[in-house]
Amino acid sequence: MTKEGFSFDKMMTILIEAFPEEAAPVITRLSRETKKDPFIILVGTLLSLRTKDETTEKVMGMLMPVIKTSQDLIDMPLDELEKLIYPVGFYRNKAKVLKEVASEIITRYGSRVPDTIEELLTIRGVGRKTANLVVTEGYGKPGICVDTHVHRISNRLGIVSTKNPIQTEDALRKILPQQYWIIYNALLVTFGKRICTPLSPKCSQCPIESLCEKVGVTRSR
Repeated sequence: MTKEGFSFDKMMTILIEAFPEEAAPVITRLSRETKKDPFIILVGTLLSLRTKDETTEKVMGMLMPVIKTSQDLIDMPLDELEKLIYPVGFYRNKAKVLKEVASEIITRYGSRVPDTIEELLTIRGVGRKTANLVVTEGYGKPGICVDTHVHRISNRLGIVSTKNPIQTEDALRKILPQQYWIIYNALLVTFGKRICTPLSPKCSQCPIESLCEKVGVTRSR
């Protein structure tokens, strides 16, 4: 279920002004720094899963000088790759996933990272969030990346009434103006970390409180 008539223009204008570019999530920053390198976005997103942005950024800073292509990932010994990405959560599993993804990109796509969500989802280890980020941040194509922040805040605002991120993405595709698709995730992630937190959100500091229905909010600051 979606809410008709929500003022996305007003909300996005306020959030863009409230959160300057330096507050962007790590994947958005990587996109800017690498001039939208799809391979770097893919690797960074896979490493960022269940890992803090600061850790992902630190690891990518060590990884990017030596891993520039899928072949570089294949050529690097597994134990060496594990050591490089050690700070991230589940580093051993992620090292194996990176190598498997790199292998598929080489054998199935001639070393070019696919530019559609549908193709990316056929690669084992690539989920919907990762696929959307690669398409939007790596290729600049329309897509709506829905993570826990986007799902929670969209429901809390009353924009949608959904049970999981996939439903939220489907609902947003119907009502969110396409001009905001790419930046929606980056803004809501920053907003969700700084103000609209999972527990006891900082409603007294919220720049879009007047637009929010506070669905499910039982305690706030």
